[in-house]
Amino acid sequence: MGILESGPSRGSIIRDYSTVEYLQSLVRISQCLEYTARVAASMYIVVEGEDPGYDIFVNGRALARNEDALEKLAHRLGVRPILDFFSADENSMALLLEEGAGDPEWAKTLPPPQWFAAEDGLITVCTLIDFLREHPLALGNETQEVLRETEEFERVLRKTAQHHLRWQLAVSWR
Repeated sequence: MGILESGPSRGSIIRDYSTVEYLQSLVRISQCLEYTARVAASMYIVVEGEDPGYDIFVNGRALARNEDALEKLAHRLGVRPILDFFSADENSMALLLEEGAGDPEWAKTLPPPQWFAAEDGLITVCTLIDFLREHPLALGNETQEVLRETEEFERVLRKTAQHHLRWQLAVSWR
């Protein structure tokens, strides 16, 4: 699986990661997210470029707390889990490693940051929104807060699509 990486060399290079290596990275990231959920993690959107020209703030604390349930729900609904849009590099994982989660050697093996089409994220987000509206108790007392945050993601991803920009999911554990 080739992943395009733009670097300081003013060009693009392709780094090859096998599907297995990529999936192993996602599993490790998921394990780190489980840890971060216990220390007030928040999922948020990063839009490619300096300043997209619109508000990209989303409050993703409930999404982070319920990431495991949302991943299972996404699979059941036949869409990509939100976590599939996560991307990080060694620097962005440094704080998590300082907190004692993960293996510093593993952080060095992360694939290069990836960017995703906003439309791909909208498929997941809109499917989750429709389900949560139809099933207001699906996540117990967390459903309404998760729904509000998912709607915030939809708002930002729609603007991102309108501006023909790409995005990635990031996690803050502060």
